Amino acid sequence: MKHEDSNDPQQGVPIGSISIDMNRFANLPIDCDDLLILPTRNLVLFPGMNMSIALGRKSSVTLAEYAEAKPCYIGVVCQKDPDVDSPGIDDLSDTGVFATVLKVIELPDGTKTALLRATDKMRMFTAWVDSKPAMNGALRAKVLPISDSSAREDKEYRTIIDNIVRLARDVMKKGFNDENHIPIPTDAPGWLIVNHLCTHMPIPLEEKFSLLAANSDRKRALKLLGALQTEVERLDITRDILEKTRSAIDDNQRSAFLQQQMETIREELYGTDESDADNFECRAESTKLPDKTRVQVKKEIDKLRRLNPQSPDYSVQYSYLDKVLSLPWGKYRKTKNNFAQAEKQLNNDHYGLEKVKERVIEQIGLYLDNPNGKAPILCLVGPPGVGKTSIGRSIAAAMNRDYQRLSLGGLHDEAELRGHRKTYIGAMPGRVIEAMSCADSANPVLVLDEIDKIGADYRGDPSAALLEVLDPEQNCHFHDNYVDVDFDLSKVFFVATANSLQNVSRPLLDRMEVIEIPGYLPEEKIEIARRHLLPNLLKAQGWKSDTVTFSDAALSEIIENYTSESGVRQLEKKLQAVIRKKVIAKLRRKPYKGEVQAENIRELLGTPPFRADRVPEVSRPGVVTGLAWTEVGGAILLAEVSLSQAPEKSPGKLTLTGNLGDVMKESAAIAMQWVRANADSLGIDASKLDSSNVHVHFPEGAIPKDGPSAGITMATALVSAFTAKPVREKLAMTGEITLRGDVLPVGGIREKLLAARRAGVTDVILCEDNRRDVDDIPEAYLRGITPHYVRTVDDVLREAFCS
Repeated sequence: MKHEDSNDPQQGVPIGSISIDMNRFANLPIDCDDLLILPTRNLVLFPGMNMSIALGRKSSVTLAEYAEAKPCYIGVVCQKDPDVDSPGIDDLSDTGVFATVLKVIELPDGTKTALLRATDKMRMFTAWVDSKPAMNGALRAKVLPISDSSAREDKEYRTIIDNIVRLARDVMKKGFNDENHIPIPTDAPGWLIVNHLCTHMPIPLEEKFSLLAANSDRKRALKLLGALQTEVERLDITRDILEKTRSAIDDNQRSAFLQQQMETIREELYGTDESDADNFECRAESTKLPDKTRVQVKKEIDKLRRLNPQSPDYSVQYSYLDKVLSLPWGKYRKTKNNFAQAEKQLNNDHYGLEKVKERVIEQIGLYLDNPNGKAPILCLVGPPGVGKTSIGRSIAAAMNRDYQRLSLGGLHDEAELRGHRKTYIGAMPGRVIEAMSCADSANPVLVLDEIDKIGADYRGDPSAALLEVLDPEQNCHFHDNYVDVDFDLSKVFFVATANSLQNVSRPLLDRMEVIEIPGYLPEEKIEIARRHLLPNLLKAQGWKSDTVTFSDAALSEIIENYTSESGVRQLEKKLQAVIRKKVIAKLRRKPYKGEVQAENIRELLGTPPFRADRVPEVSRPGVVTGLAWTEVGGAILLAEVSLSQAPEKSPGKLTLTGNLGDVMKESAAIAMQWVRANADSLGIDASKLDSSNVHVHFPEGAIPKDGPSAGITMATALVSAFTAKPVREKLAMTGEITLRGDVLPVGGIREKLLAARRAGVTDVILCEDNRRDVDDIPEAYLRGITPHYVRTVDDVLREAFCS
């Protein structure tokens, strides 16, 4: 084992491995009045010990080489303060040992080590520096030899030694590495074991000074036993503290390691050593943020700097800043400046829909004339499949704007539109802000699809949240709960779609310009199939546009007998079914004709699932054709009245069947009451009214029916049944009735006239106030139909029963 007289530890050199002539050190005299002193920094040498020490000072090297060349005793004394470079007598311990320098060895790194053998103790009185230049300032001193009293090797002393050895091994087990264990000479005398452990064990210098100063071996052994016991207790406390803190240290080290890995990955991905806050700051500088928003973003970036990247709040703050800075602040796409090209785009994408295209063209013209004007909010209302959603896409293409679509069907949570507060777990912005972020511009065309199918529950009313979005006076300061700063939506071209306005709130409807889209005529469906549906299907299949063609008769057959709709969605599916049949025939290498004829449709599509609505060929008393509006367009509705004799002395009763709603039942009661009140003028026997059971039925009872528009239809059917007069052939009617016999206007005239035309109706009875609705209908819808306008039920009956 090796100690040092400097602060630089070196590997020890065993004495037994070096050849030394020990006869040179026999019978050496000791000059107690002029003894060379070797100071050590951290070594207290005890009698009987052989040690190697590193020689750090020049004076120590000179002294050791001198004592080796001219064998003599020297004094080895430890410094009180190891940091003192040139110690004097006051810096050294009073007690030391006599020693001889057995060998001075030069190591490969140039340093030197001295092998010492300690003998007896001594005490210094005075010390001085050798004035000879050759001694390099070595210390000399006047000393006094000290003799310790030996301990008897009795049972008590051996027990003390055994406990010392046990505690020493415990100290080495708990505080030393395996390679640093100190060999204990257990077969040596007790005093030598004690001195060996006093020299090598990690005991504080002050205690070692006290151990060396002890004047007997027994006292030194007892003091060493106490010192080792204290060291064991200290090591136990240290171990307990380490065990308690190890888990926390391991977690912190793991987190620090993972964080460092994340930083390394981020640097590899982005090629920068900048922090997230610096990156956000650069993005904020390059974004056209409003002044108030810029101030808010700067505060949020400063907050990010103060957060620990390992904390959960850091990821929340990071996501928030990333979303805010990804919005298209002040970023607008330039609208096309070619009016003719925009008009051509709309005409190419949609056949028909003249009024809708005219309104859109007007709006595009306003933009071209005044780019800073406010964007309108259009609401397209019509049955499914007429092209409401695709019109929004065409508007975006015509104006060279980004296109985004929000599906509002089934939406119940207001936060889906306005977003959640960012402090909530899993918070996210609303759909409007998400759409603006995806659009990458602040003036896209935003389609709000199925606006009539928004719901409301305990989570709020989304339609109320739409009021701010669709109000031109408010949407310039739209406030999303997550973003928490105002965003300008005034340049967004909003297009809402709905199948019916019945479920749209009045305040929301007031903010939109409603444009009704009627169902298509059969002729229009044929053109749409030729221009759009069939080419798109063939292109998707990878075929040329002339690979499969349809005759007009074949398309008419599909439209009339295989679809029942106002739009063209089902028509597209049937065309796709025909193409599938053609594909299978091609794969089976069966010859097939490229053109599809009407006689081939049944073979390709099977039995027709629908029967075209047709008015009865022969009119019967009590049967009248009415007109109804449904979500898929118009339809004809037959009202049938049957009379039967009531039991004797029992008044007749009115029975209504056909899955009728409350409003329709009320209309039947009103019609029956009007007939009773006007029985004389109608030529109906009052007794027959009282003694007859009246049954009013509307076929297709599985389909719910409601509304007041069948009022005049039921009144006419009742009069026809009681008078046994059939109405004129190919006649249909629609209108609400009052108790006074007035006829009120109803809605859905366009769809009803289209249904009448499909059913072969030639004459239609309408309220006089519906004349303005008919005037707005293109002549193509009225071809083959003669409208008759009435004000009272009497006018209806005159038109219905005239031949």
